[in-house]
Amino acid sequence: MGRKVQLVWFKRDLRTLDHAALAQAAARGLVLPLYIAEPGFWAQPTASARQWHFVAGALEALRADLARLGAPLVVRQGEAVAVLDALHRAHRLTALWSHEETGEAWSFARDRAVAAWARRHGLPWHQIQGAGVVRCLKGRDGWAGHWERQMATAETPAPRALPAHRLDPGAIPSAAGLSLAPDPAAPIATGTQAARETLASFLEYRGENYRTEMSSPVTAYDACSRLSPHLAWGTLSTRMALHDAKAARTRHGRSRFAQSIDSFIKRLHWRCHFMQKLEDEPAIEHRTMHPLYEGLREPDHDEDHLQAWLKGETGLPMVDASMRALNATGWLNFRMRAMVVSVAAYPLWLDWRRFGPGLARLFTDFEPGIHWSQCQMQSGTTGLNTLRVYNPVKQSKDHDPDGRFLRRWLPELEGVPTKHIHEPWSMPEAVARAAGVRLGRDYPVLVVEPVAAARAARERVYARRRQEGFAEAKQEVIRRHASRKRSPREDPQPTARPRTRTRESENESRQISFDF
Repeated sequence: MGRKVQLVWFKRDLRTLDHAALAQAAARGLVLPLYIAEPGFWAQPTASARQWHFVAGALEALRADLARLGAPLVVRQGEAVAVLDALHRAHRLTALWSHEETGEAWSFARDRAVAAWARRHGLPWHQIQGAGVVRCLKGRDGWAGHWERQMATAETPAPRALPAHRLDPGAIPSAAGLSLAPDPAAPIATGTQAARETLASFLEYRGENYRTEMSSPVTAYDACSRLSPHLAWGTLSTRMALHDAKAARTRHGRSRFAQSIDSFIKRLHWRCHFMQKLEDEPAIEHRTMHPLYEGLREPDHDEDHLQAWLKGETGLPMVDASMRALNATGWLNFRMRAMVVSVAAYPLWLDWRRFGPGLARLFTDFEPGIHWSQCQMQSGTTGLNTLRVYNPVKQSKDHDPDGRFLRRWLPELEGVPTKHIHEPWSMPEAVARAAGVRLGRDYPVLVVEPVAAARAARERVYARRRQEGFAEAKQEVIRRHASRKRSPREDPQPTARPRTRTRESENESRQISFDF
């Protein structure tokens, strides 16, 4: 192949546009573009075939884009060090290039092993910052300004051409080839072209009512951008999305549409804000942010409750419809994501470490930094935030008043009158007979009584906040993770007595979500 071979390792950045690692490598020599299908990565409890199907489609598109430049994507299956070592022995690599990755403990350990291998061989590994996440950050002071400056820089254009590398591109494995279980989720169009088309339709017409329609599962599927899998797997960069959004904001002037785009831009910022938490403290994948919450829920784990929740069989219609929709599509709007996690954490009293992996597998757009931060925040274990004890019946009545979403995903309740569909246990026997519904046979009975269970759970969480040493430990969490802009998310009085009603407070209903 010759000398000065620059190996570009694609990870969660499956594109040629705005790919600084690819551009810098191309300026220095012959580029070998590589994706490694790692069995260890896809064996993780958070991985699933629906995610791989999206990635595999993105690899096909990336391979075609790179082939047009002259050097098609090379795909190899195996563990990273072994694959890289074989390529180095065969082609005498000059340098290794990639974007930084904010992943789980497995990918962190893999990157340390790759770094050690590169040092042994005297091979420089250039890891380029991606998105707005900063590696080795000492504290959150100044992070927001850094994000703004990073995102304001120009997008990196794709190389004009790449010299041919003449390697066998290799087959893209099937899900079965990676030992992934069959998955019924509907496929999603992938690749950078699909991402740009999805973004364009959102900014041109779908997103006009984003600000007001993102919360309801009835309207969110169309009103939300639906970019989350593209951002998670890197077929589109955050900067590309932001620049296009700002251009659209200018076009729409002083309008309702412009206000919706403003909300979308804020969520792009908050997306990176939550990813930064995992980058700064990888242990939050396994350990509560606030140490006094360790041991809170673990002793009371109920596997039956977990399985009922995952399958959409809790007897709470909005929870069940949301989980069944997620099982079928791989996506759910943020309000319903927050609600199902809140129900898992409070009335079902499940530990986030036990329900988090199963939930992650259902998300085609699984992003570790967002997922683990949100699982903890919605479970009340950060020590910073107002407890989000969502009432699923209230959520159902507020966001699906006519029961359209419920009837779509819970066909067994199709004949239930709207008056009772949000609380089928409230039906008189005669109404249930007329609707053809037998609770416990056609539709599950409640696994817990939600209001009483949530009230008891909330008190148990607040009891930890009243323990000695809570405030001191909270200060360290603030130093590491809190936004430096004042937000209603932060609870200035963590030891205050909780409300007894199971509903969102006004602060909670105004929370900033990042619903893509």
